[in-house]
Amino acid sequence: MEHQHHSAAAIPDGALTAIDPVCGMTVAVGPETRKAQFADKTFHFCSAKCDAAFKEDPWFYASGHAQGRKAAQLTGTTWTCPMHPQIIRDAPGNCPICGMALEPMLPTGGPSPELAEFTRRMWISAAAAVPLIVLTMGELVNLPVRDWIGHRLASYIEFALATPIVLWAAAPFFLRGRDSIKNRSPNMWTLISLGVGAAYLYSIVATFLPGLFPEEYRMGHGVGTYFEAAVVIVALIFVGQVLELRARERTGDAIRALLDLAPKTARRVLEDGTEYDAPLENVVEGDRLRVRPGDSVPVDATVVDGRSSVDESMITGEPVPVEKVPGDPVTGGTINKNGSLVIEARRVGADTVLSQIVEMVSNARRSRAPIQGLADQVSSVFVPTVVAIAALAFAAWLVWGPDPALVFAVAAAVSVLIIACPCALGLATPISITTAAGRGAQAGVLIKDAEALERMAAVDTLIVDKTGTLTEGRPKLTDVISLGDMGEEDLLAVAAALERGSEHPLAEAIVEGATFRGVEMQSAADFEAITGKGVQGTVQGRTAALGNAAMMTVLELDSTLAEARANALRSEGKTAMFVAVDGRLAGIVAVADPIKASTAEAIRTLHQLGLRVIMATGDNQRTAEAVAARLGIDEVRAGVLPEDKKNLIDALRKDGAVVAMAGDGVNDAPALAAADVGIAMGTGADVAVESAGLTLLGGDLMGVVRARRLAKATLRNIKQNLFFAFVYNAAGVPIAAGLLYPLTGMLLSPMIAAAAMSLSSVSVIANALRLRRVAL
Repeated sequence: MEHQHHSAAAIPDGALTAIDPVCGMTVAVGPETRKAQFADKTFHFCSAKCDAAFKEDPWFYASGHAQGRKAAQLTGTTWTCPMHPQIIRDAPGNCPICGMALEPMLPTGGPSPELAEFTRRMWISAAAAVPLIVLTMGELVNLPVRDWIGHRLASYIEFALATPIVLWAAAPFFLRGRDSIKNRSPNMWTLISLGVGAAYLYSIVATFLPGLFPEEYRMGHGVGTYFEAAVVIVALIFVGQVLELRARERTGDAIRALLDLAPKTARRVLEDGTEYDAPLENVVEGDRLRVRPGDSVPVDATVVDGRSSVDESMITGEPVPVEKVPGDPVTGGTINKNGSLVIEARRVGADTVLSQIVEMVSNARRSRAPIQGLADQVSSVFVPTVVAIAALAFAAWLVWGPDPALVFAVAAAVSVLIIACPCALGLATPISITTAAGRGAQAGVLIKDAEALERMAAVDTLIVDKTGTLTEGRPKLTDVISLGDMGEEDLLAVAAALERGSEHPLAEAIVEGATFRGVEMQSAADFEAITGKGVQGTVQGRTAALGNAAMMTVLELDSTLAEARANALRSEGKTAMFVAVDGRLAGIVAVADPIKASTAEAIRTLHQLGLRVIMATGDNQRTAEAVAARLGIDEVRAGVLPEDKKNLIDALRKDGAVVAMAGDGVNDAPALAAADVGIAMGTGADVAVESAGLTLLGGDLMGVVRARRLAKATLRNIKQNLFFAFVYNAAGVPIAAGLLYPLTGMLLSPMIAAAAMSLSSVSVIANALRLRRVAL
């Protein structure tokens, strides 16, 4: 039944009314009005569609969330050009620059409308091409149909078969060609429409006004026509377009696979314990949801009840499931393995990690690599040049060609226009970037823009932060050393009180260590964090500070005597921090951050890939050098502040290095933005991710290895595509113009030119799709 809304004006005066909870319309309540009971209330509906929607998720609509979502919904899908991402429209259509059909910003399920339409036109064009070929070339296989029915009738039949194909089936080509001229952006459709139009119009004149041609052009049976060439060209172009569209759809498979990770429904748990499956789009923040064994986690949430292991390989790339207990976060799209969990939704819809991954991959698909500028520059002068060559070829054949010269001249001009279509040239870069973005997403490497991917292939120096990048980022308290009268427990209590106000990973380790040791938690007043040095405040009425040697210098305290103890800790790879109380150096607390298991192998592989690795950390020189020695890092810059990291990058770039920076903290954001390529560890701060061109979901340096391999493979693939396209056009145009005719007597048929043009585009796409299988 159709969904019909009733306005208030259509309701008789005095009638009882109700508000439809699904669509918000006013409903006249009567015996026939659809209704449903929920939570001791009766709800009325304007149609069967609203009634069914309510019964599918009664809590969502009864609670009023539907109207809030309706107000916040986006206007709809936006469309963009795969080769010119700056073109964005609210509805489908053609790109005003290149004429290609616009695509939805996010891939959708099923074939595109253009693919379905072009497939239909392709089969109709092919059906008309077969009898036309029989009529014109039947004599070659002892099937002289033209002789049987007569040349004149055969010409009329050819006209009848060709006209609907040229005027209807090929209409999209002519419309795009017209737009290219109107927008002053000549492209492949300019050449196709000129070539097909010229062949068709010439054939009409030859069929209906043969007397306009000299006697030598009539060849005994009448003037030769190109109806079959025009139709076969259209059919072959459709074949190429259909193959291209199908191949382009495959480049979005990775995004569709990501979208499929999220379930279509979520099992909502109500306050009375009732459970039912609700549509995923109806889940709101704060909802309690049950995730049964084998189910996908529907949204980003926190576990509130139950215990289970969750397969997070889609985020981390690690196959080992992670144990989850109450209080632990879970990510939408991950798989619950064995136990049952009740989770509370924290981020839903476009805010989930999975949705942000999809958006980032989609943005990368639409971004432009700098190398694409070369293809754009060539294309901008290529089409006018081809039209000029076609005109010269026509004139040359007309003046010096053998009889019938006009027939040869038309054939040469049409062949040049068709074979030179720069579609392959335009596709060479975007199709590779699109495929690489999908392959990267599968390997946990998110490409924010194509420029970052291209630059990653040229990087020769990698700067890495220590905490959270080389190490686990989850430090543990290891030592508490008193240097005066204060006991270790009191010293740790002061340190923990100061660090409770800090969000630094080392601070969290000290607080957790104090809790584990049973130290009573205290609070700090007048808390102040000094970037790159430490923190200070007042604890139990006593002034206190915690930080590095630079912090002690700020407080005018001499830490020279304590340096020996601190250096011994640092040589073991621990981070030592001084604690000062009431203007005196009171002790040292030490924290160690375990090195990630994959870090050493990653650095060895990066060296094999030709990268110099520099560690830039705010930690002490001895601690940094101890970690670097274990990992084989080339150079260490310790004790650096956030601005120092940026200055280091600027200095390296000034010396000619191409620098990538990998980091995960807020303090890394300036350096990530300054580097040629910023690489954010996906486990880090949002601002770091926003500042970077690449994001590694796994959070370890093996992701940098994968990113480097992907960048190299992508740039190599783009260069191959551009080479194929350039060489093809450079060789094809002279042959089509008839350059080989004096030597071989061969003149390229317009039909063969159309087949070659389609094949060139398909070959470029096929080469780009090889990136889907590249080993990372």
